[in-house]
Amino acid sequence: MVIDITKTRVLMDLKHGRPLVGCRFDSSGRYLFASSEDDFIVRFDLLTREKVTLAGHSSWVRGMAFVAKPTLVPAASIPSLAILGGLGATRKPTPFVLLSGDYHGNLLWWRGEEDQPKPFRTVAAHAGWIRAVAVSPDRAAVATCGNDQLVKLWSAADGRPLATLEGHTSHVYNLAFHPSGTRLVSADLKGNIKDWDLATGKLVRELDAKVFHKYDSGFGADIGGIRGIAFNAAGTQLACIGITNVSNAFAGVGNPLVVLFDLADGKPKLLKPKDAFQGTGWGVNFLPDGTVVGAGGGGQGRIWFWNPADAANTHTVTVPTNARDMALHPDGSTLAIAGANGNCLIYSMNQAPAVPPKK
Repeated sequence: MVIDITKTRVLMDLKHGRPLVGCRFDSSGRYLFASSEDDFIVRFDLLTREKVTLAGHSSWVRGMAFVAKPTLVPAASIPSLAILGGLGATRKPTPFVLLSGDYHGNLLWWRGEEDQPKPFRTVAAHAGWIRAVAVSPDRAAVATCGNDQLVKLWSAADGRPLATLEGHTSHVYNLAFHPSGTRLVSADLKGNIKDWDLATGKLVRELDAKVFHKYDSGFGADIGGIRGIAFNAAGTQLACIGITNVSNAFAGVGNPLVVLFDLADGKPKLLKPKDAFQGTGWGVNFLPDGTVVGAGGGGQGRIWFWNPADAANTHTVTVPTNARDMALHPDGSTLAIAGANGNCLIYSMNQAPAVPPKK
């Protein structure tokens, strides 16, 4: 499949009705899960267009991740959303587990493919908001982080605590496993990124992303944090997104920014939108060809694409709502935006028509 970012267009507009907080595709690519300000998680079936509401949290959910059985999810079975828009057929769902973390610090396990998923395990993981959840490449461990300044590791199979990583001195906003599975990075409110060796639990080094933080003396408040984080497939680059140049912490007035780290030397590169957009960057990822894609929101939303060699983005897509999260589909050519208007917008970046012509 050939990706052409200049052909980026809306493939689906999935409606919930209440402002959304986060979104993630499951590992097979059949489902999109979105978390909402009504404390529910909504599952959209992209094959049948069925919407199911998952009840179990009593507060907002930001962190979501998945544990799938790899033998049941061959790469060839991942549906391409470029043609899903024109298919009405159904297929048997692949079993997987959804993990979700909420404002009260609870981490929940769900059987994500069931007709009406219900939590089958709850772990009191953190004192305060779980900001992010990630699953290791081998699907054995779950990592969480939160407002208690801690990073924790859990057994994906039974929820047993495996390790606690201490060292942050502010809310931990995000984390990601290195593709090798041997390292974990965690990033906090003040732009400190810690690189952990999972075999020893020791801190290997720190990366400086303090450009994402500001203390507003007028309001007496810190603002910033790494709102999105991702490794490239080779594990040689790390991208982070957030807000910089803050002039009003109360209103969140500032500019989105991506900081791209070369992991060989730890040096950062700043990737900025060409347009004078005010708001926060909320999601970042790498396309298969190495293109960096980020999304953010203010009054409206934006999707930005960067060639990592250039400081300014090469293409911009306007989103008709405040974009509060972004997820990349396993096919690498489709992404989803969680909107403040209660809609999930799914965009295709491939050259094929969104709906195959009728014969």
